[in-house]
Amino acid sequence: MPKCNVCFRQCEIKEGQGGFCRVRICRNGRIVPENYGKITSLALDPIEKKPLNRFYPGGLILSVGSYGCNLRCPFCQNHEITWSASAERFRTDAEYLPPEDLAATAAYYKNKGNIGLAFTYNEPLIGYEYVRDTAKLVHEMGMKNVLVTNGTASLQVLEELAPYIDAMNIDLKGFTDRYYSEVLKGSRKMVLDFIREAVKICHVELTTLIIPGENDTPEEMEQIAGWIADLTDVYGNRLGREIPLHISRFFPRFHMQDRGPTDVGLIYRLAEKARESLAYVYTGNC
Repeated sequence: MPKCNVCFRQCEIKEGQGGFCRVRICRNGRIVPENYGKITSLALDPIEKKPLNRFYPGGLILSVGSYGCNLRCPFCQNHEITWSASAERFRTDAEYLPPEDLAATAAYYKNKGNIGLAFTYNEPLIGYEYVRDTAKLVHEMGMKNVLVTNGTASLQVLEELAPYIDAMNIDLKGFTDRYYSEVLKGSRKMVLDFIREAVKICHVELTTLIIPGENDTPEEMEQIAGWIADLTDVYGNRLGREIPLHISRFFPRFHMQDRGPTDVGLIYRLAEKARESLAYVYTGNC
């Protein structure tokens, strides 16, 4: 039975069926992304909204999303296109946009300040083939490519995309295996491995959403910041202190409405803790 190579699940998928992400399916004995070129979201955003604060600050970037995700975050802010029941309708309703047309659209907005294309909103790496094919064309036009990702992907996928990606914002959602496996249905190890390699190939910024009662202690933030600070470049030089970290405030939504928003004061205290190890720490949703 064919096996998907995108994430740690290594789903074995029967002909005509889909894997955990509901996007990668088996067709004629091969695993392919059902959502290839199927667009649900397209907007010209400030680059800081990704969030990327130290990559072409003040610029705009054309942001594109499809549907589906390989995590199950109960607080997902884009649940309408990721893994809620409403996301199912996009299998037939999403508009198909070939890589050539999407790249041309990015170029069209260049005179309005657009620096390139950001693959975002849903999890782009479950459909990495479309990212690869489009990003290559965007590069040929002299523009930039950005990934906004949960980092739950194999190093094989990262290697295939590496020549075409200029910057990433990667979620580092917490620092315990319990939180990743029980709450998010993910793998902390895969995300850490992905980040270790990503920082060697392009500009990387990280985001941690602080969930009350889950990942909100100073001790866990100290662990996160310390781990980031120890990251090295391709030559083994320690560069982690220079990697930006965005610490964001949670609001009740989707399936997680059993607690209130994260206290603003706590966000600022955690940011101060992170600054003991990191040079660039930003607070979000405050």
